[in-house]
Amino acid sequence: MNYRKKNKPNDSTLYELASVTKTFTGYITAKAVLDKKINLDDDIRIYLNEPFPNLEFQNEPIKIRHLITHTSGFPNFPIKGENKEAFFEGLKLIKIETKPGEAYSYSNTAPELTAYILEKVYQKPYEKLVEEFILIPNKMNKTKFTLNENDREKLVKGYNDKNELMPNFNRTLWGGIAGLHSNTTDLVKYMRLQLDKSNPVVNKSHEKLFKEGSDFWEGYHWYIIEDGEKLIYRHHGGIFGMQNWLVIYPKQNLGISILTNVSFNETGEILEKIVENLYHYTNKTD
Repeated sequence: MNYRKKNKPNDSTLYELASVTKTFTGYITAKAVLDKKINLDDDIRIYLNEPFPNLEFQNEPIKIRHLITHTSGFPNFPIKGENKEAFFEGLKLIKIETKPGEAYSYSNTAPELTAYILEKVYQKPYEKLVEEFILIPNKMNKTKFTLNENDREKLVKGYNDKNELMPNFNRTLWGGIAGLHSNTTDLVKYMRLQLDKSNPVVNKSHEKLFKEGSDFWEGYHWYIIEDGEKLIYRHHGGIFGMQNWLVIYPKQNLGISILTNVSFNETGEILEKIVENLYHYTNKTD
């Protein structure tokens, strides 16, 4: 868990999931659609407490579907993210410069607003929604946003490419973009959930919503790749000293989660290649 102490991780070691947390946001959004709490084509402003006339482009409003597919035109990071009140002040400063739904641009602002909207329609804190809809039903007892002292002892320490200790993520908003911690045992349970074809929420969350190129789609915070016989749902997470890839191959009933506590520019590419190699090794024929 600690590079300098040379101690090894075990099944109870906790990792920061970083942006893989967004797939939890996507799941709850899909559930909200099925529960008829929201509609993908709703103007997001009907869920806000102020008019926000700036959140449109030439009379074209930003819709829920734009938030979850990174096509809203929102900036990558919140203009103000130190707390929830400041977040909404920052929303007033956003200038939308492209028609919503036409261009992909990765945004950490949008999933936080999605988490707020989910809180509002269910009348429960976002953290509780994750527990109620995902963690408790799937017995993911070690996955959580808020850590106690015992948990913090199990939390892996992250490093950069110079082996310098990096800080853990400090959640100041709802947690729609990052903030979940989990261990390998719970991640196996989460992959099993994502492979459950009998689960209507899972199926909804894997729907293709926005097309990028010939074989690349955006779902409910899943990147969907369809290449011949290969169908992939995947998401990458990176935060300070941690990176991970979570990849689901539904046709092969296979899930792969790779985590590392070293983070630098090429880490994501390396992890992606490891996942590909594992996939080919698992599916090789003699």
